[in-house]
Amino acid sequence: MTIPLIPTGPPLTRAAHSLTTSIPIVTFDLETDPVESGWIQGYAHPGGNITGVFSDFPDFSAKWLELLKEAVPDCAHIVVLWDPATTTVQTKAIAVVAQQVHVDIEVLEIKGSAELDAVFETVNARHPDGLLILSSPVVSIYSKRFAELALKYRMPAISLFSNFARNGGLISYGPKLDDLYRETGAMAGKVLKGTKPADLPAERPTRFELIVNMQTAKALNLTMPTSILLRADEVIE
Repeated sequence: MTIPLIPTGPPLTRAAHSLTTSIPIVTFDLETDPVESGWIQGYAHPGGNITGVFSDFPDFSAKWLELLKEAVPDCAHIVVLWDPATTTVQTKAIAVVAQQVHVDIEVLEIKGSAELDAVFETVNARHPDGLLILSSPVVSIYSKRFAELALKYRMPAISLFSNFARNGGLISYGPKLDDLYRETGAMAGKVLKGTKPADLPAERPTRFELIVNMQTAKALNLTMPTSILLRADEVIE
């Protein structure tokens, strides 16, 4: 029985990929296009030693910007926080969508938790109409701190991670992570039973959730549109 490696996020998956082409790898990665990166040949037939759950949806970029513009109708300038340890899939998609919806964006890097306070001070100095926090393992782990700082500086902000909205961020929209963790575990179980990653189709999320924090909306003096509230899976009063 071969025990698979189960890395999470782009840096660990890249490291595992560079170390072995024989040990099975079942990864959980929300920020990488696995085909573009050369990890798999295709979702249906990965073809190598890597499979897993990926969320390389450029459509999220459109949805995030759409939600921010709905929440802040006169939103014209958005700061985007991006972790350079992830790939450029998200930033490229955001740039395309921003042109289409006539929003100016400014991308600022966030490389780790130690610099969060300094980064938010820089963001605040830009006086953005909104803040879009792109997906990364750092953002996932420190969602509560991102939410606290966004609220401290009175920034309408959106993130992929539900804990962001539940801890004071304005909006979160993204896949249901518990589902993805379970699916990754189920795939690892199949590999343990003998299925080769090359023959085990890679997966994308199928369930998503929109969470709106009305307490934060009120603190920011925002009137949340009915169009958002009707679509929300959870409204925090």
